[in-house]
Amino acid sequence: MSKKLRAPATSVVSGNVPAPVRVRLKLVNCNHAIPYPPDGQAREWWQRLKNAFGTASSAFVEASLYQLIAAARLPNSGICEIAVNASLAFIEGAKPQGEVEGALVLQMACTHAAAMAVLATFAGVHADRNMVARASAAARLLRAYATQVEALRRLRNGGSQVVRVEHVHVNEGGQAVIGNVTSER
Repeated sequence: MSKKLRAPATSVVSGNVPAPVRVRLKLVNCNHAIPYPPDGQAREWWQRLKNAFGTASSAFVEASLYQLIAAARLPNSGICEIAVNASLAFIEGAKPQGEVEGALVLQMACTHAAAMAVLATFAGVHADRNMVARASAAARLLRAYATQVEALRRLRNGGSQVVRVEHVHVNEGGQAVIGNVTSER
């Protein structure tokens, strides 16, 4: 991507909302990269990363960044700064509260990236011998993602369920109570 199209790391999206936290990557080899701040402001950048992952732990942020770098790749390519930054925006947007939510949201971002990479292999390809395996992989990844979304919802809401009764039939001679009913034991 040309440098003209890239927005500066400190740009403002709208109003007073700062742009998502970003990283720059120094490639060591095709499987390893070192993250560093895009604007040289290491202390503020590291604090934004801690906030994005929902933690106060620098070790958790560092481990999560390296896991994200290893997992966030675009199809037919190695480590990709765009994919890492897109996943970071996903994680920051989910606003995890604590390391458990941070780890779950990191898994969600990686599962999403993997599912999209598998789905991208279908573009413009006619049926081949691997199509069933790729379709199965995509289905499993999308199912895993839906399960992760549900797990995050339960984690945040305590797993409580609400039952709403819309129709009540009371037959002749029957009685009904309308409102909140609690038993006193």
